[in-house]
Amino acid sequence: MRDFSADHRWLSINTATLRKSRGEDLPLPDILDLCAKRGVRAISPWRDQVAAAGLANVSKLVKSHGFELSGYCRGGMFTATDDAGLRAADDDNRRALDEARELNAACLVLVVGALPGALAGKAAHKDIALSRQQVHDGIGRLLEHSRAAGMPLAIEPLHPMYAADRACVNTLEQALDICDALDPSKSGALGVAVDVYHVWWDPKLQQQIQRAGNKRLLAFHVCDWLTPTTDLLNDRGMMGDGVIDIPLIRGWVEGQGFAGYSEVEIFSTGNWWRREAAETLDTCIARHRSVV
Repeated sequence: MRDFSADHRWLSINTATLRKSRGEDLPLPDILDLCAKRGVRAISPWRDQVAAAGLANVSKLVKSHGFELSGYCRGGMFTATDDAGLRAADDDNRRALDEARELNAACLVLVVGALPGALAGKAAHKDIALSRQQVHDGIGRLLEHSRAAGMPLAIEPLHPMYAADRACVNTLEQALDICDALDPSKSGALGVAVDVYHVWWDPKLQQQIQRAGNKRLLAFHVCDWLTPTTDLLNDRGMMGDGVIDIPLIRGWVEGQGFAGYSEVEIFSTGNWWRREAAETLDTCIARHRSVV
């Protein structure tokens, strides 16, 4: 494995990690400035943060700071109750892909969606097989646009606790089945994002990482799983504070030839978002060297 202890050249900061400072929203330009001042070379911004700052402005800042993008968050949410909803999802995903291309991202990360309406607290139906078929079909349609744009798509399987509301693709095996069906030649246009928070528990994880191989391993995300977890979405831990054997999983990923950034993505309303963003970022840098 690569030696991360000497510097943080392979660290990427998912900008959600610094979304708040002392509980207040921190604008994306300020986040980029913090990262640049500490020599962080890569970021992965979220669409809402980019929209608030303006795509053209963010593109200019990314270039002036010399950042690379380990990914762009996010596309997906393919499921709907009718054809109009499916078309709206397709349109939004094409916009996301074009934004990713403007920012020269390594990939567009896909959180695929689940039972329509569940995020709002009232699922329209309970047919998860239908949702998974809509995800398959939606990725297939987006793949045509992504190939033309030269922007790879990275399916991110989410932990099963999100199967109802955020992602009905919950294992790396499921994600790779979609890849095999839609891109059997392993062209590089479709792959996966491996987030340790979502997949660390999977008894097939090593096997499926090997199955993915270098051509389908497009992104690697790190944080930690706290025990007890107090919030299913917003209680991610800093690397080293939880139970995930991050170096073990990184070894499996790098063993397949992955040589990209390790992207720190932490949602933490009760801890890190209450601290100064500078403290959170400095801790990310230190833990990336000592724990990841």
